[in-house]
Amino acid sequence: FWLKSLATSGDGFRQSAALAVAGGHSAPTMTRGLLARSRAVLCAAHVPANRPFARTPRYNQREGFASHGGFPWLSGAAAAAAAIAVVSTPAVLLDEPKEKLSKGSVDNTEWKVDDCQSLDCLIFSGGAHRELAEGIATAMGTSLGGITLKRFADGEVSLQILESIRGKDVYLIQPTSPPVNENLMELLLMISTCRRASAKRITAVVPYYGYARQDRKMSSRVPISAADVARLLEAVGVDRVMAVDLHCGQIQGFFGPRVPVDNLEAQVIGLEYFKHKQLENPVVISPDAGGVYRARKFQEGLIMRGVDDVGIAMMIKQRSGPNRIAQMDLVGQVKGSDVIIVDDMIDTAGTLTEAAKELRRQGAKRIYAFAVHGLFNGPAIRRIEESPLMEVVITDSISPNEQTRSCSKITQLTIADMIAGAIARIHRKQSLQPLFENGE
Repeated sequence: FWLKSLATSGDGFRQSAALAVAGGHSAPTMTRGLLARSRAVLCAAHVPANRPFARTPRYNQREGFASHGGFPWLSGAAAAAAAIAVVSTPAVLLDEPKEKLSKGSVDNTEWKVDDCQSLDCLIFSGGAHRELAEGIATAMGTSLGGITLKRFADGEVSLQILESIRGKDVYLIQPTSPPVNENLMELLLMISTCRRASAKRITAVVPYYGYARQDRKMSSRVPISAADVARLLEAVGVDRVMAVDLHCGQIQGFFGPRVPVDNLEAQVIGLEYFKHKQLENPVVISPDAGGVYRARKFQEGLIMRGVDDVGIAMMIKQRSGPNRIAQMDLVGQVKGSDVIIVDDMIDTAGTLTEAAKELRRQGAKRIYAFAVHGLFNGPAIRRIEESPLMEVVITDSISPNEQTRSCSKITQLTIADMIAGAIARIHRKQSLQPLFENGE
């Protein structure tokens, strides 16, 4: 009776709605789950054409669409039929607008992110740094996806993703920090698993890129391991790579044009920290010639944040072997100044502590250090504690060990909010540049 009344009402939309329902969509067979997932709007089957909708009715599991005050007479099969009719005529649907990322929600130093669930993406963590991954998920208003990571008796990696990722954008958080080979293999298998499970797009978020220092041939018959890692990631099917302060920016070129690489600059977080330090005659120090560009950007960042008269100097070091410093000389003036040694990583802290000793001999007052990646291998913690360094500031791109946590001279800043903001912008196809411009 209801369909017949619609078909004979003379209203073109009502006729098309009735035909859509009668043409194969049996209302009693439609489940509540389908109705709820379709988010169908019960349109104006008996509302005058010149009356706009005051609100969008939603499906109620207990009362159906009859719970909407505008249509108290519709229930049961009639409500289901009307919903299917509306789904069949998308021109009259009134979807609620999706929340957009506001300009101020990400473009600031706190990198606040709106609800990630509106992004329709999934975030998974490997075993390298789950604490950072949880911080990223929290900043995005969501939780980590379910994944099981185990080891077989012979040491092989066993993993299983515990939810459907078909057609989804997937973000895998996994720094390839020590143990490098274990964490790299986990990342490769996670990417491969997502590719075989029909994920739409796979982004590897690698806060620390292992093998990054082997980016060129320093002698005969040695590998360029940073390039080989890039080839491995491409081979298993990664679509995009997001890294944090690569040791060498040219590593981005090791990936082919089909795999874009985003190199996030975490020194912005250090700048925000040091601008509140009340520095006297500050001088930014590059520990070697290769880091002058990084030190120059740090100097400019401090000036842009209102720190006056920031100088720059450079250390020239001569190595007697890997992780061994034979001699270190200063180029520049630091007498009576507070200095900040800026580097991308601290491994055994040999370069850092030798530079601090030389700076103290040259008359530097307070000696700070900032590095994005704190590896702290071997005697690093002991060297830092025995050095004239006042404070060493790092980020949590690498999971800290117990020695690092217990060292009173080490301060750790989080990059979770920064990465969360970058993920949100990438997913919404927005530029990353505002994240790092002019102190924002």
